[in-house]
Amino acid sequence: MHIIHKTMGIPNITQEEVSPNISNFSVGLLPRWYWVTLGNSLRRVLLSSLPWAKVTWIKIRWVNHEYSTIPWIKDTVIDIMLNLKKLVVNKNETWIEWVKLTKKKAWVVTAWDINVPSWVEIVNKDLYITEIDKDGLEIDMEIRIEKNVWYVSIEELKEIEDDVEVLLIDASFSPVLNVKYEIKNWRYWDITNLDELHMTVHTNWIISPTSAMKFSADMLTSYFKLFNTEELQVEWEFISNIWDLVAREKEEIRGELEKESYTPIEIMGLSPRTLNALINWNILSIEQLTKCTETKLTWIKGFGKKAMTEIRESLAWRGLSLLWDEL
Repeated sequence: MHIIHKTMGIPNITQEEVSPNISNFSVGLLPRWYWVTLGNSLRRVLLSSLPWAKVTWIKIRWVNHEYSTIPWIKDTVIDIMLNLKKLVVNKNETWIEWVKLTKKKAWVVTAWDINVPSWVEIVNKDLYITEIDKDGLEIDMEIRIEKNVWYVSIEELKEIEDDVEVLLIDASFSPVLNVKYEIKNWRYWDITNLDELHMTVHTNWIISPTSAMKFSADMLTSYFKLFNTEELQVEWEFISNIWDLVAREKEEIRGELEKESYTPIEIMGLSPRTLNALINWNILSIEQLTKCTETKLTWIKGFGKKAMTEIRESLAWRGLSLLWDEL
């Protein structure tokens, strides 16, 4: 870790959950341009290296070409294939799974009609596949589901598939739908060229944004370690050891708590957003809060006027206040 963190402490990571499959992450404070290194690397891994299960081929009775039509079936074969590409499957096992879809009754055919084993879960069971227009006519389909990473094209699938009756479907396996990031400039006392990285991760419900970020971090760590398998530290004076910094911060907090009375900040009755923001910055007691200035609190991610008013009113009710900013 950069030597600058010996002064600032370790970067703070916060998460704001927009929905179960969308989260905003903030990482800071960072030395200048480190947001490029972290943002680009994490985004590439998130979009390319997380595993997911997808449909890679289908086989329909009496059909041997994707441009065929099936009597009394509303959609063409290629439309059926495009609909199956949207199938969201949760599958923990790595082996290939073959499942069946058979229906004879005139009605809409959805993912509910796919017969899957207990260890395979179809998340979007209401997915439209096609529609049968007449009773007694059957759609009989075999579907292959496999778990993989990255993108597999039809040309690549042709190289490993010998069955000429199989209809191949290209697949993008990543469960992460979108990743975007932006940067904000910050200062820490007289250090003015600092950055804060903001990332938004959007997944398809199969994996949470938190788990996706952890997987990506572990993946990058495994590659970076290849450059120093001996774990030798070069120019150690200019590198901060994160575990030393964590231990130092914990020791400082413990020392402060031992010196003063400790009143948990939870009893102030603050809103969950304001309370979580304070806790994420290791402000855990009312005594610690009263030693902060308004300027220091504005450094906290998402700490606006509403939160500041909340803090002032709660402290005033107890006959307390924040420190005055030095002029």
